[in-house]
Amino acid sequence: MNKISEEPLLSLPERHNRILTLLQQNGSISVTQLSDLFRVSEVTIRKDLSYLEQQKKLYRTHGSAILISPYIGDRHVNEKEKKNVSEKQAIGVAAAALIAPEDSVIIASGTTVTFLAREIKPQGHLTVITASVPVTRILSQNPDIDVIQLGGITRSSSVSVVGPFAEAMLRNFNCSKLFIGVDGIDLEFGLTTTNMLEASLNCAMIEAAQKVVVLADSSKFGRRGFSKICELEAVDRIITDSGVQPLYLDRLRERGIEVTVVDL
Repeated sequence: MNKISEEPLLSLPERHNRILTLLQQNGSISVTQLSDLFRVSEVTIRKDLSYLEQQKKLYRTHGSAILISPYIGDRHVNEKEKKNVSEKQAIGVAAAALIAPEDSVIIASGTTVTFLAREIKPQGHLTVITASVPVTRILSQNPDIDVIQLGGITRSSSVSVVGPFAEAMLRNFNCSKLFIGVDGIDLEFGLTTTNMLEASLNCAMIEAAQKVVVLADSSKFGRRGFSKICELEAVDRIITDSGVQPLYLDRLRERGIEVTVVDL
């Protein structure tokens, strides 16, 4: 977190407003930091945070506070596809521009990669391996694209396949890029999804690709799904939208990850 100078003594409403402002600027802040900052006891700060959490203005976790709950439940693809549509469209356009002539790529599952599939207009021949049934449906209509649909157990919520058969197929391939959507990007915990079988398949996809490109709108930052996919060190590039907080961009770039921010 950025260094914060000591605050003057504030009234209770002023302190609450200042806490929320600090969270907007820094993403998270600890009870100890707030106690030192406002020159009040940690007990008082915990009461402040408890009140603000009851007001649904922040989320308390492990002796600190963040703006939103980091934990994500599984939702059906039809519900997710209606959220952040313009962001996902712009991310899909930017991702499609990375596909080279005569390329071979892996496309994982999720709504953002479906937007990518709609933007793919190959120059020459293209080979796509995918777990996503909607991606197969879109791309198989193009005679210049060979689509390899992975086989396995079909998840009804994502309309994509998972399981050991899909993972075994991937061991026979090597592709230039993996385009992967995620449910959460956390600076400490890494990439996550809500389903452990999907996370396992995503790991196999990472092994089969030379570069990993994450497609994630800004709502995915600071969130955690149930199952970890990988550490951030496994990621080469992230494509996101301009709604992401600058602190995430700075931290990711410090770790050598190329970040593309699309304008809406």
